[in-house]
Amino acid sequence: MWYLNMNAVMAMTGMVLVLALTRRWADNKRLLLLAFNLCFLLLFSKKLLAFYLAYTALNYLAFLFLSHTSRFRKGWFILLIAANVAAVCSLRLFGMEVFTHPLFDVVIVLGLIYNVLKVIDALYFAYFFGKDARAKVIDYFNYILFIPTFTSGPILKFRDFMADTKQPYRVDAALTESSIKRIILGMFKKIVLVTWMTDVFNAMSGQELYTHQSLFLMVWFYALIYFDFSGYSDIAIGFGRLMGYNIPENFKKPFQSPTLTQYWRNWHATLGDWFRDHIFIFFSRQTPTKWTAAGLSILIMVLIGLWHGFSWLYLLWGVYHGVVIALENLLGKTTVNKKKVSRTYFYARCALTQLIVTAAVIVYSGKSETVLHIYRGLLNWPF
Repeated sequence: MWYLNMNAVMAMTGMVLVLALTRRWADNKRLLLLAFNLCFLLLFSKKLLAFYLAYTALNYLAFLFLSHTSRFRKGWFILLIAANVAAVCSLRLFGMEVFTHPLFDVVIVLGLIYNVLKVIDALYFAYFFGKDARAKVIDYFNYILFIPTFTSGPILKFRDFMADTKQPYRVDAALTESSIKRIILGMFKKIVLVTWMTDVFNAMSGQELYTHQSLFLMVWFYALIYFDFSGYSDIAIGFGRLMGYNIPENFKKPFQSPTLTQYWRNWHATLGDWFRDHIFIFFSRQTPTKWTAAGLSILIMVLIGLWHGFSWLYLLWGVYHGVVIALENLLGKTTVNKKKVSRTYFYARCALTQLIVTAAVIVYSGKSETVLHIYRGLLNWPF
């Protein structure tokens, strides 16, 4: 969201320059970053700042409480996670206008659907590490309010962010060059390619569609969201690394994934990793059986679908992906080792995976009328 606002981009650029100029100050990364995060949110929206100050403070207290309490730890752990999930669900319903209130602001939800995952990751850390799970209030606030990844991926892990916080600000010429190139690439994807491709998609999808046109739009939209999501990630990674934090990769050659299981380790990788890590940890502390893994795969993909949006389309999308991954688990086909199979077989499996993804990717448009219109066009033969 920030990256289409040039004032926001210039503000982040200015912050990078300030950090570079004050690199000899030991705590520049922690203190100046907090000041920047708070001032940025204040200038963007006073309502947004007030909400996140309260939300972050409450969750930091929850983090400390869970770290030190010894009674009913599991119960408190589940309750605190449930409270955060309920908050997100409630605000999503406001965004869908199921409920209305003058204080509601849609930008709060845009940030919260990412930040609640970070809050829950911190709660997991507190639960499993107890009193060893230490984080200063300034570092916790920086973790939640980190502007480069505030409304978009990659999703930061609590443990990794805290480890980076302890390191002094070090950004050399090579890292600066690669990060700037990454930002420029992301800007090109988001501002040039996505804008043009969206115009083409909107113009074509509004017409009567035939089979070949619907197929074209499905492939076209798949490329569009790749450039959109990966563009945001490129910019976030570039600015994050210039600010002294190692932001993880979010897209790892997803088009070369021979199975859907591997695809979700490469496409929006930090999201897939988050759900897989936290759901498997909670429901299966030991190596799961094939049937358990299959069931959890369906659950994880349904949750990922609902995380994207509360609609029957996203629910069906999650079930569809979950069933395919469940079948891969039951058949023992979750991975393909490129070195142990022929090139023809490997790339045939990659093509099959992309076909499976393309069949449902149009759901990401978020508009049920557009989705149904394109699917109906598949049955409309041009003769």
